[in-house]
Amino acid sequence: MHNNYVYIKIPSLSTNESFARAAVAAFCSSLDPTIEELSDIKTAVSEAVTNAIIHGYEDAVGNVEIQCRIKGQMVEIIVEDFGLGIVNVDMAREPLYTTKPELERSGMGFAVMETFMDELVVLSEKDVGTKVIMRKTIGSKK
Repeated sequence: MHNNYVYIKIPSLSTNESFARAAVAAFCSSLDPTIEELSDIKTAVSEAVTNAIIHGYEDAVGNVEIQCRIKGQMVEIIVEDFGLGIVNVDMAREPLYTTKPELERSGMGFAVMETFMDELVVLSEKDVGTKVIMRKTIGSKK
């Protein structure tokens, strides 16, 4: 059993979403995930980072921090912004809820994260930021 971690700090630019997804996937590859497990992780990270960029900072540029930890066969991914925060996390987690309908946002970000990961925790405070914690055990369905 091995434990490992990585910490990535990126500006909240939409061009960095694909980098974050690829970096987390590369980090998780040491657990020998299936293609499906890797795809699930990449999709969830993409949603979390996109939310931080679009909703966390709106038109400003701030930092998005991504922490990944491997504990045995479990990977924990934390995506955090220090932007606007979410006033009502329970409402934001409802499928189809969006604060950006003009951007054709589906409002399914948290639902997607919850579907593809084993555990999702969302911590947020208005004008302080949002922390999304996702966990997935690799190899549990083999």
